[in-house]
Amino acid sequence: MSAITRRHILQAGVGTIAFSGLGFAGDSRKPLGIQLYTLRDEMAKSVPGTFQRLARIGYSELEFAGYFDHDAKEIRGLLDEHGLTAPSSHVPLELMQSELEKTIEFASAVGHRYLVVPWLVEELRQSIDQYRQTAATLNSIGEKCKAAGLMFAYHNHDFEFDVIDEEVPYDVLLHETDPDLVAMEMDVFWVTKAGRSPIHYINEWPGRFPLWHIKDISSDGTMVDVGDGTIDFPALLEHRDRAGLRHGFVEHDRPEVAFRTAERSFDFLADKW
Repeated sequence: MSAITRRHILQAGVGTIAFSGLGFAGDSRKPLGIQLYTLRDEMAKSVPGTFQRLARIGYSELEFAGYFDHDAKEIRGLLDEHGLTAPSSHVPLELMQSELEKTIEFASAVGHRYLVVPWLVEELRQSIDQYRQTAATLNSIGEKCKAAGLMFAYHNHDFEFDVIDEEVPYDVLLHETDPDLVAMEMDVFWVTKAGRSPIHYINEWPGRFPLWHIKDISSDGTMVDVGDGTIDFPALLEHRDRAGLRHGFVEHDRPEVAFRTAERSFDFLADKW
């Protein structure tokens, strides 16, 4: 099947499936999303133009990493105009701690359902005790998000898998966070980069990974467009239900040509997603 045909099938499928709660009724396919950090340079030029091109490719969901001087009403209007939704946004932990009420208000106005901590500053990852303290902080923020009708999540890199005091920090975060308050956004590139198995974590912690970053890794460890690397996505997607997957976002941290990456990754995933 050609890439164009696959894309049209997914576009048509998403457009005709009735949204129901946390999933989609009547079809096993889920909408495919993209993390807008991939297109940050394009977003800086034109948020409306970026949305238009992504919708044309076939994406139906976006995950934000900044709003580029647009207010919540403007963002929501642009999403509606292009038939897009934005179930998730990355928000720095420091901002969540200092301006949580304002952040929740903005997220609710846009239509986000998840707020995600994208990164831990180096000063917070020097000891296992610091990770335990971070887990307590995440639980506290997650409780406030839940009370406001939102979900809260943590996104991993590879440093969470560096053993400290004979413990794996990521495992500590999973143990110490309340699954009713803190979900995990699994970045499959960084898990693999760290020498770990995404499937292992899914099997060990079923239901904890409703969000995924869908990224690929080459044999030499560099980030590449989805489908150009070594990750076995069909095998990984067999575990989507056990993971509790609800939203997947294509991402590339440093694409050579952002829209080309977006299109090639979509075309690879369209008949697998």
